[in-house]
Amino acid sequence: MARTGIFLYTGLRVRNLARSTRFYERLGFRKVSGGKMEHGGIWIHFRYPGAVHEIELNFYPKRNRFYEPFRIGTEFDHFGFYAPDMQAWMRLVKRAGAKVVAEFKEGKQWLIYVQDPDGNWIEAFGPAEPRRRRKKK
Repeated sequence: MARTGIFLYTGLRVRNLARSTRFYERLGFRKVSGGKMEHGGIWIHFRYPGAVHEIELNFYPKRNRFYEPFRIGTEFDHFGFYAPDMQAWMRLVKRAGAKVVAEFKEGKQWLIYVQDPDGNWIEAFGPAEPRRRRKKK
């Protein structure tokens, strides 16, 4: 089977972003990126020295559409994949039976969230516009 993406990170839903940031930094993780989502959530990526896989801390304010009260077991947010061909990734997850739960574009990135059969979220992000193929000479 052709590879349609690269497994990059695991997202964790956090209750207090500052407290969680301090905790992971004390464990030795280093912040590598972060920002505000178009819907108002905040994300921060951390990487442990020498590791490739990252963790993403996600915070959703109370009035955010992705906010939900915490219950034990709701801290896992999603797995994240980079997909260079978002159309191919979408076809793959639909064939697998995934349910699309959110989809939007942020700048030049297209983000698609799907649920597995148990309701766990999986995100793929990639170019909003397909890459143009070079013509052979």
